[in-house]
Amino acid sequence: MKILDGKLTSQKILESLQADVEKYKPCLAVILIGNNPASATYVKNKEKACERSGVNYKEFKFDDQVTQEEVLKTIDQINQDSSIHGVITQLPVPEHISVPLILKSIDPKKDVDGFTAYNMGKMVASVDFEDLPPATPGGMIRLLKEYNIDVSGMNAVVIGRSNIVGKPIATMLTNRGATVTVCHSRTKDINFYTKNADIIVAAVGRVNFVTADMVKDGAIILDVGINRNDEGKLCGDVDFENVKDKCSFITPVPGGVGPMTIAQLIVNTINAAKKQQEVSTESFHSVESLVENLTSL
Repeated sequence: MKILDGKLTSQKILESLQADVEKYKPCLAVILIGNNPASATYVKNKEKACERSGVNYKEFKFDDQVTQEEVLKTIDQINQDSSIHGVITQLPVPEHISVPLILKSIDPKKDVDGFTAYNMGKMVASVDFEDLPPATPGGMIRLLKEYNIDVSGMNAVVIGRSNIVGKPIATMLTNRGATVTVCHSRTKDINFYTKNADIIVAAVGRVNFVTADMVKDGAIILDVGINRNDEGKLCGDVDFENVKDKCSFITPVPGGVGPMTIAQLIVNTINAAKKQQEVSTESFHSVESLVENLTSL
């Protein structure tokens, strides 16, 4: 068994980005609504990652009584601000705030969470269109790459079908040649699928959902879960202590997928800044060429 160390890998990624950070001066905006303690912690971790990597950080905080209109107005202002290259809205949000409306309002070029229909949809085409993938699936793919794990030809089982993790990681694994089965709460006999899986992605949000009897020897396990057990200890969706000895590779919780999610968010922000600035430069040169052509007539 070998640990897929997300903490170490994420540090390596952030250190490798310094040249691009200095060149493009990326800026990430985070919208935080309400007083959810978990959300506040996640946002703080993103702020720290920005500080470590040198990415500029702006936070737009609202109480849980903020109106939908106020949030959409803020997103529109961010869309129009050329100094901000990426924006995320920390989920969950209060019930009166519509997540679909928020996602529709975000400029896809600044959608560093990768949740807009445009960025989600284009991933289906090929790996070449995964420039702004959802951060958690993107982080997992980078972690597999770091450990030279080629999923082509593997049987992969994704447990969970959310737009945040399940669906996009299934697409990204398919793009890389894996044969993917997506299981969920209505799947009959999940064990049948997991026992035949070379790689299992657990993203159900249930403590120790994946047990040793569900896993074949030599399997690769990516545990997306962040839960608290009865003792209050942080744990994943996989029964780590009893499953680890059956695996060839496994992610721990904490220190596995979580740090990779934040690292991918920083990568997305830099990629967004790069693309926006290059498009702006190309547009300038196109206009400049047009003027030269017209004056030469």
